[in-house]
Amino acid sequence: MGRILAIDYGRKRVGIAVTDPLQISANGLDTVQSHEVLNYLEKYISGEDVETFVIGLPKQMNGQDSESMQYIRPFVTALQRKFPQIPVVYVDERFTSVLAHKAMLEGGLKKKDRQNKELVDKISATIILQSYLESKI
Repeated sequence: MGRILAIDYGRKRVGIAVTDPLQISANGLDTVQSHEVLNYLEKYISGEDVETFVIGLPKQMNGQDSESMQYIRPFVTALQRKFPQIPVVYVDERFTSVLAHKAMLEGGLKKKDRQNKELVDKISATIILQSYLESKI
């Protein structure tokens, strides 16, 4: 059984989370610059078996795609070209940043740490992945 890898794609940074090999828990992996993410994934996949990509799907409150999709779609196309053997699944990512901030607050992180956008992106990816895992139950 391979890992499931979640991606919270942004124009500047990409939060990445991954399951354990048994696909039981979601864990934050890293935050990388958007222009480096495909190379990062190539290195990661060369050492780990990844069976599915989960991509955060930004939606507006009315259910329509957000304008972020204009740069997420080309990324997903490039991802599928580079790793055609790994299926891509979209998961609604509404409120993940809010939930990430709430988790950081409840976790007792200081204000300076809660302002760390890289940490927010990684936690958001973890929330997206956890949501996907829960939907499979």
